[in-house]
Amino acid sequence: MKSEYIDRPVILAEVTAAFYRYEEALISNNTVVLDELFWHDARTVRLGAGENLYGIDAIRAFRASRPAAGLERQLRNTVITTFGEDFAVCSTEFTRDSSDRVGRQQQTWVKLPCGWRIVAAQVSLMS
Repeated sequence: MKSEYIDRPVILAEVTAAFYRYEEALISNNTVVLDELFWHDARTVRLGAGENLYGIDAIRAFRASRPAAGLERQLRNTVITTFGEDFAVCSTEFTRDSSDRVGRQQQTWVKLPCGWRIVAAQVSLMS
């Protein structure tokens, strides 16, 4: 891919806004927005720190049963890269005041007719 197709300013701004909208929804446990930002498809995957979720129904069930407290976190080393007009990868690390562990999150975003959506995500924790 030619470098002029990577991180086009308008596309990068769109994905960055979607990424931080997701982050705000995550820490406030806004399950409506979290659900909106995942692709509503059986092929959507979210591999979590303690769970493997295959399909939007499994992701929804996880969100519905997750405790709403203690979700605040601080991001660091966030890298958002876009490729063309409809594909992006977002990677970040996070910390929580209640833990010494460092979390890692990576998301694959695709621009669908309904907007930018997460089609795959992974979360892990390091000691």
